Amino acid sequence: MNDQQLLRYSRHILLPQIGIEGQERLLAARALVVGAGGLGSPAAMYLASAGLGTIVLCDGDTVDLTNLQRQILHRTASVGQPKAVSGRDTLAQINPGVNVIALAQRLEGADFEEQVAAADVVLDCTDNFATRHALNRACVKCRKPLVSGAAIRFDGQVSVFDLRQDANPCYNCLFPEAEDVEEVRCAVMGVFAPIVGLIGATQAAEALKLIIGCGVSLSGRLLLLDGLAMEWRAIRFGKDPGCAVCGSV
Repeated sequence: MNDQQLLRYSRHILLPQIGIEGQERLLAARALVVGAGGLGSPAAMYLASAGLGTIVLCDGDTVDLTNLQRQILHRTASVGQPKAVSGRDTLAQINPGVNVIALAQRLEGADFEEQVAAADVVLDCTDNFATRHALNRACVKCRKPLVSGAAIRFDGQVSVFDLRQDANPCYNCLFPEAEDVEEVRCAVMGVFAPIVGLIGATQAAEALKLIIGCGVSLSGRLLLLDGLAMEWRAIRFGKDPGCAVCGSV
């Protein structure tokens, strides 16, 4: 690290669990953030401010006026722009030393595996089950840790699925893929703006911990937030031996 980096990241370096070695791991790491909306906004902003070397920001949507109530990565002037591009510009202002790659597209098939394979950690900041399950399958195949978050109304949840260890469960173990799942979208149900901030920031914290190698991750635990009561609770869950995705891993 140069003198500017030592100064910028000094409050991380002061933490014995991180230090210079941990910060250097962050600077050398690559994160794939899928979704540049309510969850991806705070997650990507904290990853950038923390000095994560390369952030691949993927979103095929454009910024809409209704997004601005909660998607803090974007500004009024960004309306109509691709979210990935708008997000890249914001992250560059937060930390110009971070390499941000904007993918203004919806990843599918082999593209998922290519991006997941190149990443050190993957953040699922999407809002639909099809993409979540596709991401999970790619992460299981490539053995890359997945940090998944979700938020609706006043409620949120976050967990880690880390198949670098065979005994750990995957996303499909907890939420089996089914054709008759009803999608619940913010556009229909609404969402309290700070909830996505709390969940997205928690996703960033888990991703940074995984890269640094400190603390205990949320693998095997689903952290639930009741925003109206402002109460957190954790539910433990295990690997499903009959899981169609990771059962044979």
